[in-house]
Amino acid sequence: MYYDEEPGTLRFVAGLLIGAVLGASVALMVAPQSGPRTRRRIVRAVEGARDSATDRWNDLTDDVEAAVKAGRRRIKRQ
Repeated sequence: MYYDEEPGTLRFVAGLLIGAVLGASVALMVAPQSGPRTRRRIVRAVEGARDSATDRWNDLTDDVEAAVKAGRRRIKRQ
């Protein structure tokens, strides 16, 4: 895979995503809204991102477990 050959690319993309999240948070904080309302929006956004990350992690875990089981079955057949 291309990312395996270029670890700097993966770091760049990760940094870009982190920067985007931080930039969005700062933009929300300086928005012309009340403080409590803005904080609620930030909390909701973070909770949504956390839930999404959890779902993706669970999907990845399931995929890895399925691949390991398939590999074990192949080894037993040989």
